[in-house]
Amino acid sequence: MIAHASVLSAEALFYLQPERGGLFVDCTVGLGGHARALLEAGAERVIGLDRDPQALDLARNVLERWASQVELVHADYRSIDEVLDRRGIQLIDGALADLGLSSLQLEGPDRGFSFQRDDPLDMRMDQTQGDTASSLLARVSEVELADVIYRFGEERFSRRIAAAIVTARAEAPIVTTGRLAAIVRRAVPRKGAWRIDPATRTFQALRIWVNRELEGLDRFLGATARRLRRGARLVVISFHSLEDRIVKHTLRALERGGDAAMSVLTKKPVVPGENEVQRNPRARSAKLRAAERVT
Repeated sequence: MIAHASVLSAEALFYLQPERGGLFVDCTVGLGGHARALLEAGAERVIGLDRDPQALDLARNVLERWASQVELVHADYRSIDEVLDRRGIQLIDGALADLGLSSLQLEGPDRGFSFQRDDPLDMRMDQTQGDTASSLLARVSEVELADVIYRFGEERFSRRIAAAIVTARAEAPIVTTGRLAAIVRRAVPRKGAWRIDPATRTFQALRIWVNRELEGLDRFLGATARRLRRGARLVVISFHSLEDRIVKHTLRALERGGDAAMSVLTKKPVVPGENEVQRNPRARSAKLRAAERVT
């Protein structure tokens, strides 16, 4: 079984306060680490959502001890209203969304998220639907591709990379992570040692694009806030600046009032300590923000 370390688990529990009991929604249950921590700390019931069927199968094993208290649902976190409505649930006692990739997705065969080995260029979190990264790269225009790489990867060499990809696909389809990474590395000018692999930002951009990761994130936060009981809390863990920016500004907007006014509990994002980063280097970019419903 793939090893997975849940990021900022203790900090998430601190803000969610599962010791008070009640129903919690883990909106991105992944391999079940945060859900298990919630149950161990006192949550009476957890509904876990994930759009990755493979992750749900593994989470089911992790949470087997609490089978009577857990329901796992194959659903996108942005479907939280639909999921709760189907179950006749109006209000919940807390919600958590960890927006990062799981170890299953990063390390699992044939997922295509990582360029550390040569895998099929898939990148879908839900492999049961939608276009793969390779199929999108086969037909996207050079201009649109450059825009995707710039907007979602914040890559300053986006035009050069897009041009290189379009030239390469004319020779042969780009269907593996290894070939894509090699194309990107050749397109990026090299001056001295690389701080990060030149393919990193492009892979991030394509992953966000394939999975529409930023689309509807603000609406999800608003919908989740309306589902919280008064005094219940929402915790969001993000892993790149584009996500964190949306979370920060949306929570601030909810703080100004409306039908589900929130109080932001983290004026600055909570980040992992040195010990956690040493144990789990993937945690280094994590940022946690929390808010409580006050009306």
